[in-house]
Amino acid sequence: MTFLATCVIPLFIKFYHLMIAFKKLILLLLLLTSAGAYAQQADTTVVFKVFGECGQCKHRIETAVKGKGVTSANWDVASKQLTLTYLPQQVNLTTIQDKIIAAGHDLENRKASDNAYNALPSCCHYRESTDAAADTPEHRAMGDTPSADSAATKTAQLKEVTVSSRTHSAYISGLNPIRTEIMTDKELLKAACCNLSESFETNPSVDVSYNDAVTGSKQIQLLGLSGNYTQLTVENLPGPRGLATPLGLNSIAGPWVESIQLTKGTGSVVNGYESIAGQINVELRKPETTDQLSANVYGNSNGKVDLNLDLAHKLNGKWSTALLLHDDFLENKGLDMNKDGFRDLPTGNQFNLVDRWKYDDGKGFMTQFGVKVLNDDKTGGQTGYRPATDKFSTNLYGLGIHTQRYEVFGKIGYVFPQQTYKSIGLQLSAIDHQQDSYFGLTTYNAQQQNFYSNLIYQSIINNTKHKFKTGASFLYDKYDETFKRDHYKRNEIVAGAFFEYTYTPSDKVTVVAGIRGDHHNLFGTFFTPRLNVRYEPFPGTTLRVSGGRGQRTANIFAENMSVFVSNRQVEILGASSGYAYGLKPEVAWNKGLSIDQKFRLFDNDASASVDFFRNDFTNQVVTDLENPRLVRFYNLDGKSYSNSLQVGLQVSPVKKLDIHLAYRYFDVKTTYSGHLLERPLLSSNRAFAAFDYATDGWKFDYTINYNGRKRIPSTAGNPAPYQLTDYSNAFVMMNAQVSKTFGKKRPMDFYVGVENIGNYFQRGAIVAADQPFSPYFDASLVCGPVTGRMAYVGWRYKI
Repeated sequence: MTFLATCVIPLFIKFYHLMIAFKKLILLLLLLTSAGAYAQQADTTVVFKVFGECGQCKHRIETAVKGKGVTSANWDVASKQLTLTYLPQQVNLTTIQDKIIAAGHDLENRKASDNAYNALPSCCHYRESTDAAADTPEHRAMGDTPSADSAATKTAQLKEVTVSSRTHSAYISGLNPIRTEIMTDKELLKAACCNLSESFETNPSVDVSYNDAVTGSKQIQLLGLSGNYTQLTVENLPGPRGLATPLGLNSIAGPWVESIQLTKGTGSVVNGYESIAGQINVELRKPETTDQLSANVYGNSNGKVDLNLDLAHKLNGKWSTALLLHDDFLENKGLDMNKDGFRDLPTGNQFNLVDRWKYDDGKGFMTQFGVKVLNDDKTGGQTGYRPATDKFSTNLYGLGIHTQRYEVFGKIGYVFPQQTYKSIGLQLSAIDHQQDSYFGLTTYNAQQQNFYSNLIYQSIINNTKHKFKTGASFLYDKYDETFKRDHYKRNEIVAGAFFEYTYTPSDKVTVVAGIRGDHHNLFGTFFTPRLNVRYEPFPGTTLRVSGGRGQRTANIFAENMSVFVSNRQVEILGASSGYAYGLKPEVAWNKGLSIDQKFRLFDNDASASVDFFRNDFTNQVVTDLENPRLVRFYNLDGKSYSNSLQVGLQVSPVKKLDIHLAYRYFDVKTTYSGHLLERPLLSSNRAFAAFDYATDGWKFDYTINYNGRKRIPSTAGNPAPYQLTDYSNAFVMMNAQVSKTFGKKRPMDFYVGVENIGNYFQRGAIVAADQPFSPYFDASLVCGPVTGRMAYVGWRYKI
């Protein structure tokens, strides 16, 4: 892997600049060529409805109309509208529509023959449409998760009757045996969503909280467990993990996100063995479907500015490309709402980009590849801190975090043309992540190099009732960490294979049973069984049960970087040679049960849900903060479990008004030094309410979150002025946003919002803020927001 770091990744970075120049040249040539052609002949653009179901339908429809005289065709999965531009001098509209009918797709006034329709794959049978998201062979061969937009609006045509229904912007997929909540881009627009961490502000299942009161980093919590127990992927490739865990949510720009798939409990063995609490998969904007230009400008009252520019272009019928750019900066060095002398948020600049390319030959072969670059600089600490004069001194307390991350990725897929149920795909990624940081007088520098590959083959056994996926994966992680004067180096090499069988005897029952075996160079061979069952006893009622095993390696420094913003001494207890930090891997068994019910209320669609999940750890790396002078890491000796119960209701009491209500209860306990205690800094009770109203281009969104009290680790060993109460106060967070859309052909959005309307923030969040170099200083015991009321404005534009 040294070759990867010294040769391959730098080479990709150099080629990146060449690709940009090459792309500009191609765009210029295309513009010149198009100008010459259009100067001779005038084209005509028409829009009409074509019935279909998914991404594969989109590909088939757009391919069918290709030919002489057709200059462009774009079919929208959600609206079913085909935007067609053609030259009447060369081809007539009836001839083009004949091709669509022959391909098996109905028009509003014409129907395809039954033979042509029945020849379509089952996932494309739009006449029997349900609320399930598309699951096309093309997606599966590439290892992708289908876009949520494919299920945003469903239309079923049966004989002469057309039935339409509107799906919520966030919903539970009805046919997926693995309980998956899909958040569409419409859901993400309900808040500013500058980055991924803010994308969950309107979701009751995921908690997002500050790691500490100085670094500005945030973490997610799912099923009562911290974010490192949730497998985070980007288009089913490894996302921020390992060293990127504490700051990774901030590194994915919100405007890049097309949809988010949230899975509680055990997921598929195809995606690996690391998922314990669940999986969050993020789908970015695709070159072939996203807008040609999308811009977003955001600014808030704290002084933070975000700039986003996304560009996409179809080079020809087979090639498409997209460039996603993000830049944000905060220069307000005096932001100190609680008047403790420390900046509430670090200042600095983050720049990142994604440059991606896709090739589709229209005959079953597809490939996509690209590069991601991140450069992030943060400076925090006391308001008067200046690195040039105060760094590594006791004049003033300061911190600095500099992160550079380079990633290359690729996917190759092939769908057998005559057997669309059969496909093969290969996923590849390589990452180099470097972080140099200091916290007062403590240094932490680390580098992670990662290589990942996953080969997936899928087919059927006799018929489509019996499907299977099988394949092999390879994971390589090289870690090199320096904490103060101690060095921690390790290589993790994991080779694995998996098999997953799906049995669908009827539309009411689906069983997915999977197992994978992996050999880890440090932990030996282990097996990961998982089971998911879906049963629909009555129309609109869906029951699911799940169970399975998860395993992961704890990165104790990166995942607990908030502890660095304190003067606690670090102890690793019971360490054994040959393991990561001398500690065993974390292993847990997850069990889950859920019921989702759809019904009619107030003459509109409504839904209710109940889910319960339990995690039992057979081993866990315990982070013990019960001594205010120490942070101890050791293997679990006793019980550790989490129980999560959530109930939810979605209703529309009047047209265009959506209300989402939810309540969630956690019972999470771990054995700390022989005592079974409630997990600290976690709210056992949370209530959620969201109100969304839209009319005539206006959108009004209002969200309320109630967070119950949280247990605070013991500070009894501190002097009285630096002692905290055993429990924090409960608090309520309220956010609101109003947006207005102008224009139809080229829409432009203006939005304004307020976060934390009640202006609640944790006072005294930093223990001994007046003595940052004393042994009592601790900024890691954060129970609530560290900043108060914040207003923002923004502008979006699309072409």
